[in-house]
Amino acid sequence: MIYKTLLFDLDSTVWDFHSAENYALTKLLENQGVSEIEKYIEVYIPMNRAMWRSLEKNEITREELVGTRFAKLFDHFGLEKDGHELASEYEAILSTQGQTIDGAEEMLHTLTKAGYELYAATNGITTIQKGRLEHSPVTKYFKKVFISEELKVAKPSPLFFERVAKDIPDFDKETAVMIGDSLTADIQGGINAGIDTIWMNLARKENRTAVKPTVEVRSYAELLEFLV
Repeated sequence: MIYKTLLFDLDSTVWDFHSAENYALTKLLENQGVSEIEKYIEVYIPMNRAMWRSLEKNEITREELVGTRFAKLFDHFGLEKDGHELASEYEAILSTQGQTIDGAEEMLHTLTKAGYELYAATNGITTIQKGRLEHSPVTKYFKKVFISEELKVAKPSPLFFERVAKDIPDFDKETAVMIGDSLTADIQGGINAGIDTIWMNLARKENRTAVKPTVEVRSYAELLEFLV
């Protein structure tokens, strides 16, 4: 066994974030009386993704992201809304969504039975991620869950991984691997921390970046073939 410690990203690696996000956004917009929900979501998704990338680069704070993204969304459509109130409502809805990607639970079960130590390492808002963990069937497989807001630093910062390592007994970079879907957060983060990486490319995207994972897999079956 090459590795001992598996650090798993959650969203779009284990959790079905697309379904969770779409549900929460739809409910939020319905509550605000929006009729053209799809148009709002089409604007929100890339805008929110860009803001998270800015957070990863320390260009904005977590407070800016959370407090302004919905205000900016409605402003795009010429409406003035309280971003903080919308954020609280959205968080309450999203925190109940613990859907997993098909096959994720079986994959985690197999890796646990194989003797690996599994940890979750996620960039996210504590209240949302903890709520989703309570509603998720896969939480039991992780010895501990590390959330960027609690660590006060996000992937891909090496400090994120330093704080994770301090809280894992007998952590060894040589026998640890970061597994995730994001090249900019998970894979670059692992590289910055000096640990191996597995790009969980379930979406089968083309890598047009300079970020090179140790291994790329495109299904849970490929991941298990590599690790078990």
